[in-house]
Amino acid sequence: MASKKTAENTTANYKVDIIDCSKSDLTGKERIQLKDMSDAVKLDKATRDSEILIDVDFYAIAQIHNENSDDKDYNTYIIVSKDGVRYTTGSSTFWSSFMNIYSEMVNTDEEWQLKVYQLPSRQREGKNFITCSVV
Repeated sequence: MASKKTAENTTANYKVDIIDCSKSDLTGKERIQLKDMSDAVKLDKATRDSEILIDVDFYAIAQIHNENSDDKDYNTYIIVSKDGVRYTTGSSTFWSSFMNIYSEMVNTDEEWQLKVYQLPSRQREGKNFITCSVV
């Protein structure tokens, strides 16, 4: 389904590899944008007060090594909308829900959007988690 890309952003203490991407023919600009997430929309912040709708174009997974972080190696999940907006999250539970939807919808002729929103956590009192549904 998706293929590993070799896009990489590296400095002495920080490295980004795009390890999975659903779009096989990324442009140079898209590869750079996937590696530089400084202006991407953070899903946890974007959904804090209300749901958002995303017209999904493609997704990517960035594997990050950051010597200055408590967790030095982690993944950031990226959804790119049809209008070019990049949405990011580190939530593996959100990503699992998204991939279940994406894998069913990607090869259909149906129009669809991804609704992203927060729900209260049952395990962590006073905390919310982000999730998604197809609309």
